[in-house]
Amino acid sequence: MSKEDLLLLDFWMSPFWMRVKIALAEKRLNYESKEKDLFDGKTCACSRSQACFWADYIDKKLFDATCTVWKSTGEAVGVAKKDFIEVLKVLEEALWEKKFFGGETFGFVDIVAIPMANWFYASEKFGNFTVEAECPKLSAWIKRSMQRNSVAKALPDPE
Repeated sequence: MSKEDLLLLDFWMSPFWMRVKIALAEKRLNYESKEKDLFDGKTCACSRSQACFWADYIDKKLFDATCTVWKSTGEAVGVAKKDFIEVLKVLEEALWEKKFFGGETFGFVDIVAIPMANWFYASEKFGNFTVEAECPKLSAWIKRSMQRNSVAKALPDPE
């Protein structure tokens, strides 16, 4: 492997690994991928801080809400589902009428968020709801993002 080559240590179901694959594909950077089980442009300060805020929100709120839906049983499923949908609605509001979170171009926040959307199928099954019915604009963003070559290659089939 030469100095210019990148080695990506990945774990197939990790949304964090998927982000890196998407970003590398968007930048058209070549890399070698090696599965690893981890468990055994210039921007202005304002737009960068907004992107960091949303990345943090996705990493903390969305990740936790998604996992809580999966872990819940009995009556707790209803509460977890409600909390999860509230998090999705906040993201949908941030998306507003834009094509992507950054506007017309697929960017950092989209790269951070789209791997989590890959987990929504399981959340829908556990919570007995659909993201499309609850958050149609967010669902449309997911479909647009999934059509991107970088995303399609990086994410496994959610089913």
